[in-house]
Amino acid sequence: MTTATAETSTADMSGEHHSFEADVSRLLHMMVHSVYSDKDVFLRELISNAADACEKLRYEAITTPGLNAGDGESRIRLTLDEEGRRLTLEDNGIGMSRAELIDALGTIARSGTRAFMERLQSGKPARAAEERESEGGKSEGDTAQLIGQFGVGFYSCFMVADRVDVISRRAGTDEAWIWSSDGKGSFDIRPAELSDAPTRGTRITLQLMEEAKTYASRWTVERIIKAQSGHVPVPIELVEKPGEEPKRLTDGTALWTRSRSEISQDDYNDFYRGLSGQYDTPALTLHYRAEGRVEYTALAFVPTVAPFDLFDPDRKGRMKLYVKRVFITDDADILPRYLRFVRGLVDTADLPLNLSREMIQESPVLQVIKKGVTNRVLQALEKQLANARSDYETLWSTFGGVIKEGIYEDFERREQLLALSLFKTTASGEGLRTLEDYVKDAKEGQDAIYYISGAQLDQIKASPQLEGFRARGIEVLLLTDSVDSFWAMNAPSFKEKSFRSITQGAADLKRFSLPDSAEGADKDVDKTAAADGFIGLAKTILAQEVSDVRASDRLTESAVCLVAPEDGYDRQLEKILQGAGRLQETAKPILEVNPAHPLIATLAAIGEDRAALREDAARLLLDQARVLDGDKPADPRAFAERLSRLLERALKA
Repeated sequence: MTTATAETSTADMSGEHHSFEADVSRLLHMMVHSVYSDKDVFLRELISNAADACEKLRYEAITTPGLNAGDGESRIRLTLDEEGRRLTLEDNGIGMSRAELIDALGTIARSGTRAFMERLQSGKPARAAEERESEGGKSEGDTAQLIGQFGVGFYSCFMVADRVDVISRRAGTDEAWIWSSDGKGSFDIRPAELSDAPTRGTRITLQLMEEAKTYASRWTVERIIKAQSGHVPVPIELVEKPGEEPKRLTDGTALWTRSRSEISQDDYNDFYRGLSGQYDTPALTLHYRAEGRVEYTALAFVPTVAPFDLFDPDRKGRMKLYVKRVFITDDADILPRYLRFVRGLVDTADLPLNLSREMIQESPVLQVIKKGVTNRVLQALEKQLANARSDYETLWSTFGGVIKEGIYEDFERREQLLALSLFKTTASGEGLRTLEDYVKDAKEGQDAIYYISGAQLDQIKASPQLEGFRARGIEVLLLTDSVDSFWAMNAPSFKEKSFRSITQGAADLKRFSLPDSAEGADKDVDKTAAADGFIGLAKTILAQEVSDVRASDRLTESAVCLVAPEDGYDRQLEKILQGAGRLQETAKPILEVNPAHPLIATLAAIGEDRAALREDAARLLLDQARVLDGDKPADPRAFAERLSRLLERALKA
């Protein structure tokens, strides 16, 4: 967590001077000097923060009604001073105490500071903008997307302001505080006169830079609000000049309470951007009202761009929960973790407002809502897969690795999630295939769905274990996501066909004939005395390193390969578990030998009088199999010495 470090001034004990930590100071400098496109985002971020403060007040006022006394209607008010280059934004929300000001405004991007800085330092936003400009396109949105994704919302105002003053008074208190900073590495905080502070809430005053003075003009501010914050569920007012009467720009009507027929897709898009903090266009929009035993309204969006926290270890969802339009929480456990990329909200009147957030999460009513919303999201995905395959493939390329977590975790919907899944296969070319496609095209008598998993697609495509399947025209799933090894091992079947790793156990391929052109390779060469003799010898030499050495029916081109025993884990899952420290000792692999390979035939012909050569050859074959499996030789020095001896013999021959 990035925090502020206090350095109290001895010259003036009425106030305090604080220095940001080095990371925070560097981030501010980079934001002001490196992030330069679409500065409009700062206003949306300030309005979103103000709306959240109003919603938090509504929630706290349920148990403490006096908090909103005297100024009951929530509002956000912007005051313009074009001549003085000042923009003021004020809300009558919950407000902040001194400690909350230091914590909230002295701490930047709790979850994403370092990732944000890395993106800036890489120059990606700037380069992307330059590329679009050179192509005659717009460069807007790069900054907005970064800021929205990495949670540095408040500090985006330093892209347009030389100085920022924040006066805040927490609801129900008699103290107000002023927070001030020029964004250059430090901030001051001191008590404020109550006569200068809001009755409650927060007032932010931006002293705009000369080049940003247009943000104090009515036309610019109205344009930004209508484009980006028009559906904030708190009314927004505008005062064109200090002392004038406010003009209401938005009425604060919650978008989700309106009929779908009254809402355009542009309205949905604007609302999504304000809700999610992202600037992409949603790939799917789901808005419906459920009636019956439990009544609620749901508005959910599937993003086009992956949220920055998609692979956060906590895997929390980001669905907001409202009860009778009162904001309850912004990370309600409404959707399962494998749908955590979905952004949206649920509003219901069937939950009591006087329950704690923890008790609401355990409510049977919320359980009904969770089931209903999850089913509707999955149905929307099914519909897109059936009716807009190319769009679904794009969505899948972004979120497929997360959705597949559900195959492992959600037993009730496993079959449904398997049907939604898309795969690269040995038969897919550059495209993707469903399991329905796979089953439809399976070989006669094929009772399994074969798969191979690994870290990289090119590597598993070149795996020797694939050779016998490819030669017989048997399709194999090519799995490259980390979660694949887990769900594939736990998913019992799809359409009565079990899942089987081709790197584990016996392949049992002899029941599938090779094409006529390859019949010569399918003769019983594996049963020749010479091959059996070498296999027996290798089994003895390698007894400490492998559990077995046997003839292979899965190899057609390579001399050797490694497979896992029938019981336990396949090769890739073993590597993942061992790398994570969850598997202390792996099972000894099986070395499979291709009796039809010329190298094996040559080695089988070596006489017993050349025992050292035969041992070197057997151990080199094992190391070769390890390399083909993406590993290193177990003992690189011994491997190099054996290889040197073999080359020396060959050159002398």
